Amino acid sequence: MTNFCFILFTFEIKKSAMFRFVFLFLIISNFSHSQKKMKIPPYLKKGDTVAIVCTARKFFPEDAIPAKELLESWGLKIKLGNTIGLDSCQLGGTDAERAADLQDLMDDDNVKAIWCARGGYGTVRIIDMLDFTKFKKHPKWIMGFSDVTVLHSHVNVLRIATLHSVMPFTVPKAPDEVKETLRKALFGVPIEYTIPSVSYNVNGKATGELVGGNLSILYSLFGSKSSIDTKGKILYIEDLDEYLYHIDRMMQNMKRNGYFDNVKGLIVGGMTDMHDNEIPFGQNAVQIITAIASQYNIPIAFDFPAGHMKDNRTLILGSQVDFEVNNAEVKLTFKS
Repeated sequence: MTNFCFILFTFEIKKSAMFRFVFLFLIISNFSHSQKKMKIPPYLKKGDTVAIVCTARKFFPEDAIPAKELLESWGLKIKLGNTIGLDSCQLGGTDAERAADLQDLMDDDNVKAIWCARGGYGTVRIIDMLDFTKFKKHPKWIMGFSDVTVLHSHVNVLRIATLHSVMPFTVPKAPDEVKETLRKALFGVPIEYTIPSVSYNVNGKATGELVGGNLSILYSLFGSKSSIDTKGKILYIEDLDEYLYHIDRMMQNMKRNGYFDNVKGLIVGGMTDMHDNEIPFGQNAVQIITAIASQYNIPIAFDFPAGHMKDNRTLILGSQVDFEVNNAEVKLTFKS
């Protein structure tokens, strides 16, 4: 009996030690991931090639003409991916075709940036079919917004910066000033935005890595390997065509998933074309977001010019930024 008790006691000590080791390993692993240096893809120069690809909804060669002319005016060359012109119901080709096209362009040494043609839905259907081995060693800019948030998030987890920007589909309606922000970001020209403040902002200052994108997409990625880490970072969100109670549900889930626990600041872009039920929800999008985010004593800026709107300025996701909100203005300065 004594020997049995001794063996049991020894086992418990070993088990306890093993538990502490595993717990410490997980903490260190998580810390190492969050501290891993962000890679900034090489900036473009005249003569470089930009590829246009469908990762989601279909897009046709004639629709790409305005984007092609824009890139050429910047001295860049254009390559249309094999998915441009494919028609698979809503999508620009089958999942296999879209994944193969994006993979080829990621691995093509002659392509220096990849511009997703349009959003909609479909990128999440191909993300796990992609091999990022070469891309991680030789990163290049991925550009777009909306459904492209799947790629922004997944690539951010790989610690590579991306551009939240207009897409070929939205170029025809984009103001020249907005298109110029994309040119600056691609060519490494410093970017700083100063906009008037609004009364429902929350004042404050913060410095950190800018992450985020479309709220619905961020919400849909919870629990997957593409879900971003917001600890010590400045979170940007925007959305389109959602019911107000959906916004509340997503914000509540972000809170429950710890998205705001250690976030340094919140930038809210366009919350465009929101809907209410016949029986009103009782809060608008600003009130819903404020009710949750204001609990964390962080600067919050609403109505930032990025998202589903004409004034959709380019954001360098993964970049270090200085973020300041005061009664007069909101300033966002990109540092890398």
